[in-house]
Amino acid sequence: MDKTITCLLLVFSVLKLALSARLAVSGNHFTFNGQRVFLSGGNLPWIQYAHDFGDHQWASRKSAVNSQLAALKAAGGNSLRLWIHIQGETTPAFDGNGYVTAPDHQGTLINDFKDMLNLAQSHDILVFPTLWNAAVNQDNSHRLDGLIVDERKLQSYIDKVLTPLATAVKGHPALGAWDIMNEPEGMINPDIGNSDRCYDATALKNSGAGWAAKKYGYHDIIRFVNWQAAAIKHVDPGFLVTVGAWNPKSNTDRFGFVDHYSDACLLKGGKPNGKLDFYQVHSYSYQGNFDNVSPFKHSAGDFGTGKPIVVGEFWEQDGGGMNINQLFEYVYNHGYAGAWSWDLQAHGANQRGGISHIKGLTSNGVIPINV
Repeated sequence: MDKTITCLLLVFSVLKLALSARLAVSGNHFTFNGQRVFLSGGNLPWIQYAHDFGDHQWASRKSAVNSQLAALKAAGGNSLRLWIHIQGETTPAFDGNGYVTAPDHQGTLINDFKDMLNLAQSHDILVFPTLWNAAVNQDNSHRLDGLIVDERKLQSYIDKVLTPLATAVKGHPALGAWDIMNEPEGMINPDIGNSDRCYDATALKNSGAGWAAKKYGYHDIIRFVNWQAAAIKHVDPGFLVTVGAWNPKSNTDRFGFVDHYSDACLLKGGKPNGKLDFYQVHSYSYQGNFDNVSPFKHSAGDFGTGKPIVVGEFWEQDGGGMNINQLFEYVYNHGYAGAWSWDLQAHGANQRGGISHIKGLTSNGVIPINV
């Protein structure tokens, strides 16, 4: 009997460990397996732009991704941000009217995604998949456009792709969080005013927002983010969700700006669970200087978000005169919850140097983890 009880307790302990070993939010930082962690890594946005997943494309990309994961692990990193659909160039599958009919045409996307997560887990790397991209305007077939402006088309994506995909990887320890969209502000129209501050984009006039195209108001983007976040949470409340904001200017209620991704704003999309768990902001200097709202001019607490903030894009090339080691060190030492440089494929040696520089720090969370 004693041996039986001992074995049962051991099994229970193993199961408990497995269930707890996933990324979670605690206040303004992250935990993994009950330990405070700092997310350190980089962007591997694509191997071949918009052609990495689905329709048997992953098979010829896997080796390159594996090499990047191994190099990231060797440098002491623990996390990776990569892109999935981008603007719908190859996935998901659409019909002639712009409705989504399947994850992809040849039926491999979900298995590709699962295999990618398994590969990342083998290297102890957390993956942060970015579903969509608004930093460019090359949606000539109006696929992404349809999902943003037409809620029926958005629901078709949720039903045919997002819900099955999230269900297939429910509880996977290597899935750090879902990133709904990269830089929505690329296609925000900052001339759109509204009496509701959540929908009023005019604080972003002359900020650079709308650089790709002035196509959407925040009522479009809020619904787009809210509905997908809610669908993900419906599958697994333990999933984390974020958005890659181009600049803190759209993601804080301080400095004269509006946090369009606050809980209060996102809930206007109509789905009660469609909120973000942490914020992700990007920062590049211009003409040698960071703007006054840059995370590299502030500590995380200055933004007053009450949530973890990851600096999700930055690089030495536009680093305000700071080298890559200084950039990573600044993010770590100023209360942020993570740092992902841009990008590992084009600037890997430089990026991994910064990642390695901070790998042994512990005061703001440990970095090496066992996924």
